[in-house]
Parts: sequence; structure tokens; C-alpha cells
Amino acid sequence: MYIPPAFRVEDRAKLAAFLRQHSFATLITQDGAAPFASHLPMLFRPDLGPQGTLLAHMARANPQWQHFADGREALAVFHGPHGYISPSWYETAPAVPTWNYAVVHAYGVPAVFDDHDRIVALLRETVSLYESAFAQPWSGELPDEYREKMIRGIVAFEIPLTRLEGKFKLGQNRSPADLQGVFQALSHSDHADDRALAQLMLDEGHVHEIA
Repeated sequence: MYIPPAFRVEDRAKLAAFLRQHSFATLITQDGAAPFASHLPMLFRPDLGPQGTLLAHMARANPQWQHFADGREALAVFHGPHGYISPSWYETAPAVPTWNYAVVHAYGVPAVFDDHDRIVALLRETVSLYESAFAQPWSGELPDEYREKMIRGIVAFEIPLTRLEGKFKLGQNRSPADLQGVFQALSHSDHADDRALAQLMLDEGHVHEIA
């Protein structure tokens, strides 16, 4: 990924937090000479391996898991907030529009695992993670026969990571006045992604709130 120095994020704790917060990823592999992508929730375990490990599952009918056999590196793309930036928000002129965003690329060689207990544990952890935000979380309990049928229909896998690339393009190359103008516009947007982008600018210390 092309990352100008101003936008590069290397802090491991920050990258890990991003992967947990934005855990619905695009997994890209090679199907012969052509790229192939799936969109999957992925769990990040920073303590498994030198760079951490991703854990996930996909439908057995999805041919992508068969690509793992070639031992080639795969790419998982984790998207954060993003939004259009109007030059009318800048103090500096002339200027042109751009698009600001936050993204993390995770690389590694995927490997299928078929240990039944491990698959069950992965599914329970996944359900527990996403149900935890609800006032009345679903228990995850299913009839044994139905659960086993569902398990037979998926493939579980892990990706021990070889590298992580973080890019937070938040206008760090602009003047403080330009950044503040962008922050104010995004903060008052009707779009949730714009407001999340403004919050990220604030969290990263690039702007300040005005009372």
C-alpha cells in the first residue's frame, strides 16, 4: 500500500485496537492469475505469533479457502471511517477535493484448521463478541444436530500475520487551520462516517474541540 510518511501508523497497540473495532474485513487471495475477495468478520489475536494472528471462517461452498493450499500470502483489508473532503472547508486557497480515510492492511499465509473443539470455540467467541453490544445477547445455544450441520458447512482458518500496514489519511499534511475547518464540517455532517472521521481526527490529536 502506498503510504506517505505523514499518514503511516506503526503503533502496534493502535493497529490492534483498529482491527478489533473494524473487524469486518475484505480478504483477498489469488485464484490462479486473478484476484478473489470475500467479506468476513475476523478476530485478531495480538498474542498469537510475532505479529499476531487473524481467525475467521467462511462457507465451505466458497472456493476461496481452496486458494490457501498454494501457500501464497493473502491480504486482509480493514476499513475505518472515510469521507469526502471539500476544499471549501480549508482556509488555504487554491485547493482541490480529496478523500480522507483510515485503513489497515494485514498480510499472512492462511491455513485451514479442522479441530472440532477449536472451531466450536472460535464460533462461540465470534458470537459472544458481536452479541455483547446488545442488552439481551443471544446465548448461542443450538440443538446439537443443528449445530453440527452448520459446522460441517463452514471452513475455519487462521492467518499468522507477517506484517501490518496502517494508513490514517486525516489531512496531517495540511495547516492547523485547514484541519480545524475539516473537523468542524465533518463534525456537523448528517453522515455517521463523517462524524466518525472527525472523532478519529480528534482522538489522534490533530484537532481540538471548540466549545
